[in-house]
Amino acid sequence: MSVPAVRAKRRGPVPYIVLVGFAAIAVLMVGPFVLVAMNSVKSKTDFAAHGGLSLPSSVDFGSFRTFWSTVGFGNALTNSVLISGSVAVLAVVVSVFNAYAIGIGRVKGRLWILGIFLLGNLLPQEALVYPLYDLAKRVGLYDDILSVIIVFTVIQAAFGTYLLSSVLSTFPTEVLEAARLDGAGLWRILWRIVVPICRPTIGVMLTLFFIWTWNEFFIPMVLLPSSENQTVSVSIATTQGQHMVDITMQAASSMLAIIPAVVFFLLFQRTLTRGVAVGAVK
Repeated sequence: MSVPAVRAKRRGPVPYIVLVGFAAIAVLMVGPFVLVAMNSVKSKTDFAAHGGLSLPSSVDFGSFRTFWSTVGFGNALTNSVLISGSVAVLAVVVSVFNAYAIGIGRVKGRLWILGIFLLGNLLPQEALVYPLYDLAKRVGLYDDILSVIIVFTVIQAAFGTYLLSSVLSTFPTEVLEAARLDGAGLWRILWRIVVPICRPTIGVMLTLFFIWTWNEFFIPMVLLPSSENQTVSVSIATTQGQHMVDITMQAASSMLAIIPAVVFFLLFQRTLTRGVAVGAVK
């Protein structure tokens, strides 16, 4: 008997059962996306005649055009890209500064500070929305994109500080001591040594912050009531009426909202995978 046959016999059916299980999970995860994609290119008459589980009889992009012109999706897309991109970059920068002080600087009360940052992510948005609404009104930032950027920068940086400080707390002190002996100051150590070594983790944070902010709905809906400041997630809600829902336009709006986030994820997929792999090895 050959060696591969012996190995297959020793493994038994367990690997195949696990493979089938993962394949079933993949189908369950991809299935809703496929249904949305199918219904987004159906005409209203096609959907009414054959339902949502049938294949489209013909490709119709009328729902995309109707949604785009009805809600001004181009403007909403620009707002979401601006908000998500700004929050991702600013939150990463703030997280790096905070974690550098807490993880390497070893400030007093480090655990208490990390607990406060973690508390910022544990509080539900329903508990934060009225104080944020009142504060935005008082400082003149209500219905201003800047208010949402500031809010989500603080929220995402709280998680980023907690994550990155745990990484920097295990940073090799020998490297820092060697840099100080060479005459490097705190600023140079941060940008020439710490940031390059932590680049995979920073890449993961940048990707997650963008996607998380892109999907936010409740706070943008409250702080940005006007149509010209709406985000993509808020504009999708306008396709649903009180007594009826246009399923094809709802599916088209969902596809338009998903595609930019998927594109961003694919562009940074290698960075995300590398960051997770580095964390697993550590």
